Amino acid sequence: MPKKENENLSSVLAQLSESSQLAERMKVESSRIIEIAELLIETFQNGGKVLICGNGGSAADAQHLACELVVKLKEEREALPALALSANPSVLTAVSNDLDFRQIFSRQVEALGERGDVLVAISTSGSSKNVILAAQKAKEMGLQVVGFTGEGGRKLTSIVDLPLIIPSRDTQRIQESYMLAGHIICGLVEEAFKEEG
Repeated sequence: MPKKENENLSSVLAQLSESSQLAERMKVESSRIIEIAELLIETFQNGGKVLICGNGGSAADAQHLACELVVKLKEEREALPALALSANPSVLTAVSNDLDFRQIFSRQVEALGERGDVLVAISTSGSSKNVILAAQKAKEMGLQVVGFTGEGGRKLTSIVDLPLIIPSRDTQRIQESYMLAGHIICGLVEEAFKEEG
């Protein structure tokens, strides 16, 4: 096997190993994953909705999770009200232009959030100013706040009600783990709402 192919294979195997080892370490967060799912179930049962925010890859994760909740993961069930705050470019650019980019999520929380709703705030670093402001606004308004972050995310975890801390400082591994945890959470939520028979 040529040297470059050997190097590529080593890189692939190393990353697969890192990812699987992180999934194993995430078992320490199992109870927190269940708590978050139970909060979302209770929120939907009480007529509330879930708002989700994040930047970049975390914005994509927010949209992915909202999609799974609105449509379905795998079970037939009623649609659940979830909204990614990164999904409306007109609002994002208007807030950025007319107000301040740091307010792109908090302004939407102010407009759309109600007591009894949940905000899921996603920040790999835990220090994204616009995510922090959204979490603060949500708390002011009486929303419950869930935070997805990595090991260094102390600013976010100090604000939220339920932090899910991925035990890593590697951005790509953390983001992969968001989807692993997110799919598990969506599956537990879906189980509570699936159609019988």
